[in-house]
Amino acid sequence: MQNYSDLNLASQAFGNMIKLIDLLENKILVPRRSPEERRKNYQMAQLKKLQQYVKNGGGEGDLNLRDTEITSLPDGLKKVGGSIYLSNSPITSLPDNLQVGGALSLERTSITSLPKGLKVGSVLNLNNTPITSLPDNLEVGGNLFLDGTPITTLPNGLKVGGTIWALNSQITSLPNDLEVKGGLDLRYTPISKKYSEEEIRQMVNVGGNITLV
Repeated sequence: MQNYSDLNLASQAFGNMIKLIDLLENKILVPRRSPEERRKNYQMAQLKKLQQYVKNGGGEGDLNLRDTEITSLPDGLKKVGGSIYLSNSPITSLPDNLQVGGALSLERTSITSLPKGLKVGSVLNLNNTPITSLPDNLEVGGNLFLDGTPITTLPNGLKVGGTIWALNSQITSLPNDLEVKGGLDLRYTPISKKYSEEEIRQMVNVGGNITLV
């Protein structure tokens, strides 16, 4: 005959088994973080990652700072091997001589100018920003997006590995040393009403299509 102690242990084991089954069947409610809490935690992790990049002089991964409250990047940040995403943030300045191996997304930010010595390995997205000028000798490995900006001219020494998309911008002139391996989209701009495609092609070095209308 089993004694009372054995029966008590068996009862506890059975109770633990029931709890495990309930957990597996999602019958026990486990508190979960809200989407807002998860977003804030992710942003905090990215800001800590930024601090580590500054401490190490750079890093290889992406920095996703979109929708954060960041207004500037530290001067100590010089190299990011991946991409930097800053869209929908109040960012207003970037450090000089910043090198970005991937894309640099500044879409819908308050940025008005870019730092000297900037190099972007992939796409540079400045769509719908109040950008008014670009630095001389800017190098962009991929496409350059300037849609809907008030920019009126492109800088000297600009080299773009992809296409320049500048429709609905205020561009009125182009530098003679402009080099674009892809196309040049100037639809709905002042310069598109002033020159023909042939005239623009004689002004600058464009490898792809020139779109004016």
